[in-house]
Amino acid sequence: MTNAILLRIAKTAILSKFDENYTFDKESILNQYPFLEKDGAVFVTLKYDNDLRGCIGSIISHRRLFDDVIHNAISAGFNDPRFNPLSVEELSHLSLEVSVLSEPKILEYKGYNDLVQKIKPNKDGLILKHGRFQGTFLPQVWEQLPSPELFLEHLSMKAGATPSIYSEHPTIYRYGVEHIEDSFDKIVPL
Repeated sequence: MTNAILLRIAKTAILSKFDENYTFDKESILNQYPFLEKDGAVFVTLKYDNDLRGCIGSIISHRRLFDDVIHNAISAGFNDPRFNPLSVEELSHLSLEVSVLSEPKILEYKGYNDLVQKIKPNKDGLILKHGRFQGTFLPQVWEQLPSPELFLEHLSMKAGATPSIYSEHPTIYRYGVEHIEDSFDKIVPL
């Protein structure tokens, strides 16, 4: 997979919100990169001077990879409820990351200690689902939460629960990612 094109698509999508001259020649791009026609699940992460500035994505493939990158890039920049919409002044401080998720698979485990043993730090992304609670962490989150116990604790809180949720044996899915990141200024728009 030519990952650099994903960054270029994401940057162009963001720039198109500031300047209508940034557009896509979909037919040409899809002819040159046919893998973009396949369904894909993507997270787009924006960082401002290395601090999170927006992160929106799809957990399950439900549209073409091309369309998912565009949708999630715009959403990360302008619709992440944790942040104000991007301003043009911020662009020179941004880095952009695109993560393509593998299909999530249920992780079978007997209890909390077994779960801790089965997850792979720095490799696994996890989804927690239990009733009304749901949350996910990309594998990149291991950089901030390096132990399985911390990772699971914060995942439960992101899902809106407490770490005691693991005593109720929530459904856990595991997935991997292919990701690419670069400074926003270095990415050549389409």
